[in-house]
Amino acid sequence: MDTLNAGRRWAALLALSLGGFGLGLTEFVAMGLLPEMARDLLPGAYAASVPDALAQTGWMITIYALGVVVGAPTIAVLTTRVPRRRLVVGLLVLFVVATAASALAPTFELVLAARFVAALGHGAYFGAAGILAATILGPGNHGKGVSIVIGGLTAASLVGVPLITVLGQERGWEAAYLAVAAVFAFSLVAVLTTVPSTGAATGGSPRAELRAFRSPQVWLVALAVAVGTSGFFAVNTYIAPITTHVAGLDESTVPWVLAAMGLGMTVGIALGGVAADRDLRRSVLFGFGGLIGSVAFFALVAGHPAGLVVGAFLVGAASLFIVPALQSRLIAVAPGAQLMGAAVNQSSLNIANSIGAALGGTVIAAGWGYLASAWLGIGLSIAGLLLALVSFRLDRTPEPAASVEEPALV
Repeated sequence: MDTLNAGRRWAALLALSLGGFGLGLTEFVAMGLLPEMARDLLPGAYAASVPDALAQTGWMITIYALGVVVGAPTIAVLTTRVPRRRLVVGLLVLFVVATAASALAPTFELVLAARFVAALGHGAYFGAAGILAATILGPGNHGKGVSIVIGGLTAASLVGVPLITVLGQERGWEAAYLAVAAVFAFSLVAVLTTVPSTGAATGGSPRAELRAFRSPQVWLVALAVAVGTSGFFAVNTYIAPITTHVAGLDESTVPWVLAAMGLGMTVGIALGGVAADRDLRRSVLFGFGGLIGSVAFFALVAGHPAGLVVGAFLVGAASLFIVPALQSRLIAVAPGAQLMGAAVNQSSLNIANSIGAALGGTVIAAGWGYLASAWLGIGLSIAGLLLALVSFRLDRTPEPAASVEEPALV
């Protein structure tokens, strides 16, 4: 770390963050281009029933989330002794190939398969790149490392996704995926150019990574992540109908509300990384408290345009503030299995996405109104807080900040 000058250090961190930016694009691009994809990939179904075709094309989102859940722990086990830089490079190659295949595949089924393959490395990238970023920053900076890499994803939600959606609408969804593949390719070159080599990861083994699942604490913290952060996804998934049907705004304002939430996410991840390194326990508890309060505020004021925008910003900020602390907590309760702890965090966040969307849709379909998803989100976040409190209660000693025991950069 000390052998790197400031310019080289920040260039390396930006290269790693750019990979996170690409992952934000590839994860969310389908949400804005479902109609175009349904019309092109399922022309018969689209002609017969647009809603049915859109629902079927929605598997693009579901299959990606499934790939993340499956791939994150699997890659953590298989690559436990692989140097983190080499792993990051290999994952970026996977993203380039699989994302380009998503654009070039001739059938709906093959596109689905390509999306699943692309998702396999998602969680492992954030885990390995976060650890690598923390190594570049030096001891005691795991939270900052995580926040820098995930900050690329939040930047994608703020700026990249709207732009890539416009590109897909004007030039075709295939062009959007090819553009995302180009982002991954640029990140690959940047990592190869700026990130120093590392030695093999020490102290780890496939058995040690799998041993993490023997710990009740790992399961408890993972459950806290999956349940507690699903409160955010219960709001985020239905932000468009809340904007148009609750606040009474035009559809053209939806991107602005999403931008406000994306800005909040960007601010939240930056603050959360610093807070997690200073006091992990307080960051987790304060983060869940902030998420509960922000979702409650949103539920109360979302019917008013100004309240909707402010509430969306606060929900976005609170939801990402807690992410570095939760990842550090999972690594802390899984000693000897750092990559697995980070991978489980990513899997749990994607499970949270599914839980929040599914349960939010259930209460809306029951006729309780679009804001029912937000009130449900409060309950889910409270449950996450209670699970976190139980986890800390079970600790025999005060929780230190998670450390990164990676070999020095060379």
